[in-house]
Amino acid sequence: METDGILKMSAGFATIAIHAGQDPAKWSSNAVIPPIVTSTTFKQRAPAEHNGFLYGRSGNPSRYTLEECLAALDGAKFALTFASGTAAVANITSLLSYGDHILSGDDVYCGVNRVFREIVSTHGIETTYTDFTDIEEVEKAIRDNTKMIWVESPTNPLLKVVDIAAVVQTARKRRADILVVVDNTFLTPYLQRPLALGADVVMYSLTKYMNGHSDVIMGAAVFNDKMLDKKLRFLQKAIGAVPSPFDCYLVNRSLKTLALRMERHRASSLVVARWLQHHPMVTEVLHPGLPLHPQYEIAKKQSSGHSGVFSFKHCGGLNESRTFLSALKIFTLAESLGGYESLAELPSVMTHTSVPEELRDEFGITHSLIRLSIGLEDTDDLIKDLNGAFNASFVTATVPKVRQGS
Repeated sequence: METDGILKMSAGFATIAIHAGQDPAKWSSNAVIPPIVTSTTFKQRAPAEHNGFLYGRSGNPSRYTLEECLAALDGAKFALTFASGTAAVANITSLLSYGDHILSGDDVYCGVNRVFREIVSTHGIETTYTDFTDIEEVEKAIRDNTKMIWVESPTNPLLKVVDIAAVVQTARKRRADILVVVDNTFLTPYLQRPLALGADVVMYSLTKYMNGHSDVIMGAAVFNDKMLDKKLRFLQKAIGAVPSPFDCYLVNRSLKTLALRMERHRASSLVVARWLQHHPMVTEVLHPGLPLHPQYEIAKKQSSGHSGVFSFKHCGGLNESRTFLSALKIFTLAESLGGYESLAELPSVMTHTSVPEELRDEFGITHSLIRLSIGLEDTDDLIKDLNGAFNASFVTATVPKVRQGS
């Protein structure tokens, strides 16, 4: 695929994914595949004398194996896993105290938005939202009590790309103790490494691309600071939203093919996005890998390509979207993203209903905005499926768009 001008891929990624944390000498059997340890408790040699494991909530060999591999993939010192992506959000925001302030991007994932608005706010922590693509607005929005800046790049579902390094520099100019957290779910460490851009914490919904098989719900936080590790490890144990050993095994297994899967996702999504650009019923394609994307140059500077998830807008409304999505045969109408199967959804009535209607309108999350997650199927079949859905949902009398270019 075309790679001119984009950030060079991190060397050795696939090798790290296969070998980090997987040394067979770590377990007595020398098994090449890490064993699944389901025990909830561990024998001690004497009171308070043990081999590093006491109780499953505070530590588990299967979980530690996965966390070691996750840290290595981001070039980090520490990684912690949680029972879901939102559990990771809850643990990270539990670092804050009454009176603190979070500055968040406006087009933030609805699940994170919900945590900020309906849970974190009840603890006396205020969140304000601004457009992170405008660094001047970010600078103006930072307060004296701002303790955390929450970045999502690319955003969901509008695929805005935030200049992560610029946000970090803006935060550091104001105060050194502001934690910059970056949700890297859409790109994974294969395509983007926020810690290398200055971020303090990288958050993942491992449910998506990192697992990639739509059969595990899990989240993670990756970082370098030792004191942060102490605090977050305590919260992980105290709050207790930890993943099961079997789920850790599944994600650890999936990481071994992450590089291969992400290559296919990024190549296929560009093929489909370019086809959609030329469809007469499509008014806009929101894909950071397309030169028409407003933050295309930033995307090239800080990432090694884009994944399989992107959105597009058509010239119809809710009825056309419903008919279009119902007519799809290969794409599955379902929430989530990042699996091997292609998905399609309507954010305005599905994933983003928890975002207040006035904000959806302001952001452009309209009934004509459809989000796709391009899987690993043949692109010719996906394009035929999309074309058939367009034919079923748009009558010939519909006025075609004014071309946006190619």
